[in-house]
Amino acid sequence: MNSDIQLFDDTIASLTAPGQDFELNTIDIAGTEHRNFAALPINLGEYYQVMLQHGPKDFAVYLEERYTFAEAFQRSNEFAAALKERYAIDKGDRVAILSRNNPQWMMAFIGATSIGGVAVPMNAWWTTEELDYGFEDSGAKVVVADRTRVERLAPLVDKHGLHVITIDDCADLTVDHIPFDTLLSDFAGAELPAVEVTADDYATIMYTSGSTGHPKGALSSHRGILSALHSWMCWGVATKRAASQEVREEGLPPSALVTVPLFHCTGSHSAFLLSLVVGRKMVIMHKWDAEEALRLIETERVTWFNGVPTMSAELQAAAETSDRDISSLTEIMAGGAARPPEQVTKITSTFKKSAPGIGYGLTETNALGTLNAGVFYIARPGSVGRPVPPVTEFRVMDEAGSVLPAGERGEVCIKSPCNVLGYWNKPEATAVAFIDGWFRTGDVGYMDEDGFVYIVDRIKDIIIRGGENISCIEVEAAIYSHHAIQEAAVFGLPDDRLGEIVGAAVVVKKGVVLAEDELRAHLAQHLAGFKIPAHIFLRKAQLPRIASGKIFKRQLKVDYATELSGAKVVNG
Repeated sequence: MNSDIQLFDDTIASLTAPGQDFELNTIDIAGTEHRNFAALPINLGEYYQVMLQHGPKDFAVYLEERYTFAEAFQRSNEFAAALKERYAIDKGDRVAILSRNNPQWMMAFIGATSIGGVAVPMNAWWTTEELDYGFEDSGAKVVVADRTRVERLAPLVDKHGLHVITIDDCADLTVDHIPFDTLLSDFAGAELPAVEVTADDYATIMYTSGSTGHPKGALSSHRGILSALHSWMCWGVATKRAASQEVREEGLPPSALVTVPLFHCTGSHSAFLLSLVVGRKMVIMHKWDAEEALRLIETERVTWFNGVPTMSAELQAAAETSDRDISSLTEIMAGGAARPPEQVTKITSTFKKSAPGIGYGLTETNALGTLNAGVFYIARPGSVGRPVPPVTEFRVMDEAGSVLPAGERGEVCIKSPCNVLGYWNKPEATAVAFIDGWFRTGDVGYMDEDGFVYIVDRIKDIIIRGGENISCIEVEAAIYSHHAIQEAAVFGLPDDRLGEIVGAAVVVKKGVVLAEDELRAHLAQHLAGFKIPAHIFLRKAQLPRIASGKIFKRQLKVDYATELSGAKVVNG
């Protein structure tokens, strides 16, 4: 173990010692003992009180809207009072939020969870049919929605007895509703209703972003979310104290560019909820656009960026030819998918004053898992980092449930008080995924001798070609190492002889010409012959995405399997 790692671990030990801010004790959760933060707030409502310390600072900026922390806190209290008094929301009742990112989304979340309501952030990309399932499954009767989502909800309002609170101008719609601002004006100046909420009461149902079948609602307690937030805080303090090189201090107030959906944990937890404790202004993008992101970074002096790797790659590509002043940006984080190691080099060369980083977590772990940043990330760009201390444990296990030693690949499993309680209304699925406090992620990975985690692939997404296992991530990394590549996705295609063969959809940078043979020759320098894609599909259009911004590999696989069988691929 090198000296930087040892210094960091020693710093964590000092921060978690008795009497310190992150002191630890142990608790029992569902019959399993867990490490726990002794000074954890009793509930999210208590945590939100920190907003008052940042009262006059900017809380959120969105298009023409701008709110201070004090204004957001008061409006959240008014929303909570409305839920309690007008809609009779009691502890445990579900409140759905169905909207694109905006300040009202955040205020609704704060208000609902402050009084023991269970916030149900729904996927803003869902169709009416998918929303029907979501309301049937969650049982939510109150929904905060923007205009686009209200239009999709219209056929469901009577069926599910929904009370609709609208964010945008929906005056011309026939759906019975009340505007968010009108509702708050009816409760202007209201204080937060007094409700006794414990750390182990329900707080959220976050639906997993599965692309087939019905999604599962991951049910979290207040403790689960707060433990994740405290873990990131502890990691941040330790990183600053243990820095072996001079820490750059710009004197700029913290400011985050919010690019990922708030209905995913990365957005709601690391971008939104974590911003409250540090007084970080949230600059919310209406929709993702790299050029607009650069403008906002310059105008609002953004210091922190987080998005799926495709976003940071597009940001880096746009910044290469931009003359905007983006010197305020000091952190460029990524999560939700693997970032090709080649991108790390590009980011550090383009954003010379910024530290790159990546995180690994899941909906079922409240987005907490590992972090890799700064010098550690530059040294190990293929790793998602070490488990975030001090309450989270990692194991790599084989199919029989035995723990594997360092370097051996198996299923990554996570134990933590941050883990959700299980899947709403799905006890069988819960029993399969959560065993003795350990969550089985379904991801294949390994840990090295220093505890750095490497995610190889999803178990079900590994390509098995004639009995040989092929990592999609490994092949993608080799493709990205070619200078002409804008983005790529690797997936398995059916083959009568070998079972599966490797397919790759590739988008070449604008204005660059790349022949398939040239790319194959490049890959031959990096990959064994059986790993080189049998079919390379060169595209002009951006690869399709799912709601979180990740590349929709499943759709690519279906499209190109269809093409190989004789049909034409749409948007190919």
